[in-house]
Amino acid sequence: MGEGARGALRIGIDVGGTNTDAVVLDAADRVVAKAKRPTTPDVTGGLRAALGAVLADLDRSGTSRDVARVMLGTTHATNAILERRGLGRVAVLRLGAPATTSVPPLCDWPASLRAAVSAGEAVLPGGHYVDGREIGPLDRDAVRRFLDGVEADAVAVTGVFSPATAEHERAVAELVADEYGLPVSVSHEIGSLGLLERENATVLNAALYGVAGHVTGALAGALAEHALTATPYLAQNDGTLMTTEHAARLPVSTIGSGPANSLRGAAFLSGVAEAVVADVGGTSTDLGVLTGGFPRESAAAVEIGGVLTNFRMPDILAIALGGGTVVRDDAVGPDSVGYRITEEALVFGGSTVTMTDAAVAAGRVPPEGDGWRDRLGDRSEAFRDTLERAVAAADAMLADAVDRMALGRADRPLVAVGGGAFLLPPRVPGVSGVVRPRHAEVANAVGAAIALASGRVDTILPAGESRSKAIERVKEEAAARAVAAGADSSRVEIVDLLEVPLSYLSEPAVRVHVKAAGPLAR
Repeated sequence: MGEGARGALRIGIDVGGTNTDAVVLDAADRVVAKAKRPTTPDVTGGLRAALGAVLADLDRSGTSRDVARVMLGTTHATNAILERRGLGRVAVLRLGAPATTSVPPLCDWPASLRAAVSAGEAVLPGGHYVDGREIGPLDRDAVRRFLDGVEADAVAVTGVFSPATAEHERAVAELVADEYGLPVSVSHEIGSLGLLERENATVLNAALYGVAGHVTGALAGALAEHALTATPYLAQNDGTLMTTEHAARLPVSTIGSGPANSLRGAAFLSGVAEAVVADVGGTSTDLGVLTGGFPRESAAAVEIGGVLTNFRMPDILAIALGGGTVVRDDAVGPDSVGYRITEEALVFGGSTVTMTDAAVAAGRVPPEGDGWRDRLGDRSEAFRDTLERAVAAADAMLADAVDRMALGRADRPLVAVGGGAFLLPPRVPGVSGVVRPRHAEVANAVGAAIALASGRVDTILPAGESRSKAIERVKEEAAARAVAAGADSSRVEIVDLLEVPLSYLSEPAVRVHVKAAGPLAR
């Protein structure tokens, strides 16, 4: 095989709450195979089924299995936190005494999650002020005494203002690795400014190391099953990718990857870079906003499993409206039949009235829905009225959600994606129109397949003459993080640069956020 033909195909897989979707894209970014399979309770089974289905499609069409890359977006990490399952025990170490002792680590965590994760917590001398001065010298012996008294699978280290000065975090990480051989999660690589939220994200990251190993192992096993030598990648919560090695260090970055994949896939399939996106699944509809083809990020702290964190996440509004949402005489949802829709819904021969049945009765039928209306049969007028009220209620829910996300801008279209996109009406108040791109039902998997690799830095810099040189160093660090995540070093670009003056400090300073991204290295 010639070098030009090497790695002609790539596969995107996205594990959702109802379905696991997979697509195969060729070198020209055309969808050459796609599949949708029910998500299984262990998640891994649905992944294997979807991968096997698209590969079978390639075999039937006579297309070569020349797959160079496989990109996975998964709910493993989110589910582990929500269900308190498979989490590692973490030694929680804050460097900030005596300045931060009044608010101990994990004090606002739900008791069940804290019991599942924490192997012990300590606030020890160390950390820095915002201008880089030490709060106190690092006490390595105190670190050793703390770690000698706990039994942990990993260590989470958070220093005060470490995104600006990470010297103490790095020193503790080296000590732990050299003397205890435990994996270490350091906060300056994970969160931004804001001690408690960054600490929370760092502890969750350390608790997810075992889950990350399970995910990467399952993906590697699925590829080996089909004799694929493709390079695997995992999707991040900002719509970009990272290598499995990078994901093993920063598994918390995979939380929120599903909605981000949908938004990126919607932008790619529709060709629209500025839009509201509605991803309609079997259980819920996730609404987000595209800005420059990327997800608009949330400005607020993000709650995960009852814990506030401050790493970057897409700004998503989820409403309880999906194809499997249960319809009753007096209510629509919020419960759903989920992945059992093909057994439960009336149009599939089941006995539960769902939003799919209501939409079909209203004439909103997907392309594969030939004969669905006939399966509803002759029903009473009261039953038809119930379905009509359900559709009206669903349309009102959508219009309200769009209004909340659009922020008064009615000049952007709504891009409808997901397996339940046919539920949406042809016209929606608050947007310029409704766009329904081809392959919309697998937009999330497409988003994973076309994603770039990225790196970001959020720090504080002096506002004097040295600021420009310091910003260049931060750009270089962000680019290096993108390369570590899998980007081609020769094609990395700075895609986001934000400066915020911090005028309340004794010495003038600027908060700088830099994001670098680029296509994957070959």
